[in-house]
Amino acid sequence: MTTGFARTDMLPPQLPPVTERGVIKWMRENLFSGPFNTALTLLGLLILFFLVRGLGPWLMNSVWNANNLQECRDIVEANAGPGASGACWAMVRERWNQFMFGLYPPPLYWRPVLALALLCFAVAPVLFLSLPRKMLWFTLVYPGIAFFLLWGGPVWTPVLAMAGFVVGWLVFRLVQGAVGVSVGAGIAALAAVLWWMFVDNAAGTILSAVAPLSLESVGSDEFGGFLLAFVIGVTAISFSLPLGILLALGRQSDLPIVKTICVGFIEFIRGVPLITLLFTASLLLGYFLPPGTNFDIILRVIILVTFFAAAYLAEVIRGGLAALPRGQYEAADALGLDYWQAQRLVILPQALKISIPSIVSTFIGLFKDTTLVSFVGLMDPLRGVTNAVRADINWKGIYWEPYIFVGAIFFVICFGMSRYSMYLENKLKTDHR
Repeated sequence: MTTGFARTDMLPPQLPPVTERGVIKWMRENLFSGPFNTALTLLGLLILFFLVRGLGPWLMNSVWNANNLQECRDIVEANAGPGASGACWAMVRERWNQFMFGLYPPPLYWRPVLALALLCFAVAPVLFLSLPRKMLWFTLVYPGIAFFLLWGGPVWTPVLAMAGFVVGWLVFRLVQGAVGVSVGAGIAALAAVLWWMFVDNAAGTILSAVAPLSLESVGSDEFGGFLLAFVIGVTAISFSLPLGILLALGRQSDLPIVKTICVGFIEFIRGVPLITLLFTASLLLGYFLPPGTNFDIILRVIILVTFFAAAYLAEVIRGGLAALPRGQYEAADALGLDYWQAQRLVILPQALKISIPSIVSTFIGLFKDTTLVSFVGLMDPLRGVTNAVRADINWKGIYWEPYIFVGAIFFVICFGMSRYSMYLENKLKTDHR
C-alpha cells in the first residue's frame, strides 16, 4: 500500500515563460501572430526603413537660421558636403507671423493672442463638466469679446448685438407659459430680429457719441493664416451643433411644414459641394441684398460653412435618435414629460452620446475644410499663405517645408479633437464591459 504525497507549504510565485510576458508576448500576439500578419509586419518595416533612409538625412541637415533659400543650401553643403540636401525651416522662422496671423497688423498681435487665451477659458466648462457651471456665463459673452478684440471698432457694436439675444430670451420667458415653447421660440426670434433691424444701429450711434469707447478697426481682408482658420472653424463648430440638433428634431417632427422645411434644407445643402456654397457667399449673395449693404465676407463664409456642417450633423444626430429603443420614448411619456422636457432630459443625452464619434469626425472635417476659403479670396494657411511665401524671391523654389509645417499644425489640432472624443466616450460610458 502506498501513501500519496501531500505538500504542506505553497510554492513561491514564479514569472511566466519569457515568450508569454512583456514585449515578446506583445510582438507574438500583434506582429507575428500568423503568416499573413508576419508578412505585413516585415513589409511595414521595409517601407519604414526606406522612409527613414530617405528622410533621415534631409531632416538631420535642417537649417533654422538663414535669410533665403540659397543661403540654406549653402549652409547644408558646407555642413554635409556637396550634393547634400536638407530641410530649410528658416522659412518658417522668417514667416511664422504670416502663417499665424496673415496680414493682421503686427502691433495688434496681442489682440488675437488674447482672444485665443480667453477662448480656452470659454470652452473649458463646455468640455470638462467638473468645472464650475458659473463659468458658462463667460462662455455666453465670449463671442462678443472675441469680435471686439479681433475686428475692433466701437465697443457698442458687439454689446448691442449680444443684447439682441437677451431681448429674445426675455421675450421667450414672458410668452412661453401662454403660447408654449415652439411658438414662444418663434416670437423670441422675431423680437431679436426686430431689435437688430431697427434698434441696434440707432442705439449704437447714440452710445458711440456719448461714450466713444473703441479699438482700432481691422478689416476682414487683413485676416489670414491660422487666425482665419480658427475664426471660421470655431464659430462654425459652435453654431452648427445646436442648429444640427434642431434640424434633426425637425426632420422627425409630426408637423408637415416643419418636416418639409428641414428635409429640404438638409438634402439641398448635402447635395451641393462646399466650394459652391463658398462661391455663393462670395459672389452671388450680394445680388440678393439691398444696394449699398456691406455684408462682411468672413461673416458670409461663416454662415454658409455653418449651414453646411449643420446639415451633416443633422443626419448624424438623426442616426443617434433612430438608434434609441422605442422604450426610451415611452418611458419619457410615462414620466409625464412634455416633448421638450423629454428631449432635453431623456432622448438627446443618449442620442448625442451615441453620436459622439461621428460628430467629432464632422468637426474635424469642417476644420480642415476651412482651407477652401482660399477660392473666395481669403488667405488660408495652406494655399493663401503658403503660395504667398513661395512667391517671395527669397524663398523661390521651396516646396515641402511650408506644407509640412501647416500639415503638422492641422494634425495636432485634429488629433487633439479625436483624443478628446475618446476621453468623452470613456467618461460617459455606462456599461462595464
